[in-house]
Amino acid sequence: MTGENGSAPTTEEFVEYCRTQAGLLRGSVETMVTEADELLAEIDAKTEEIRARLDERSAGPATPQSTEGPDDDVDLEGIEAMESDVERQQLLVRTKQARMEAFRELADDYDALAGDLRSNVDDGREAMERVVEFEADRDAPAYFEDRLTVLEAAAGGSDAE
Repeated sequence: MTGENGSAPTTEEFVEYCRTQAGLLRGSVETMVTEADELLAEIDAKTEEIRARLDERSAGPATPQSTEGPDDDVDLEGIEAMESDVERQQLLVRTKQARMEAFRELADDYDALAGDLRSNVDDGREAMERVVEFEADRDAPAYFEDRLTVLEAAAGGSDAE
């Protein structure tokens, strides 16, 4: 790996890299929050629709039902399908919330690493080794689908040698 000017990367470049990674992770969290909010709004709307349909059923006629069986206009299968859809969406929200927490934790860890590198590491090579170890320990490449991590770049460089 080489730094911006073609020489070996400096500790400060790795500090900036860590801060950039943390910022990208937080941006991903913001996107996931928006998606989760949209799902929650859909869940609320469907829940209200289910309640309304059930209220229609329970507010039936005051006269006794005929002996031929219930004559309800309520579509129980439709309500059950809606309930199933709500449960599926709730699971998606819980999954998204867990993912958001993992992204937040990794962002915080990148910030902590940046501070540690800035305070305790003078050599760019040592900084790179620390970043590679950090990313390997946390499976960081899994969080960055569209971006090459230092771990991946280092692994690619060692494969070519």
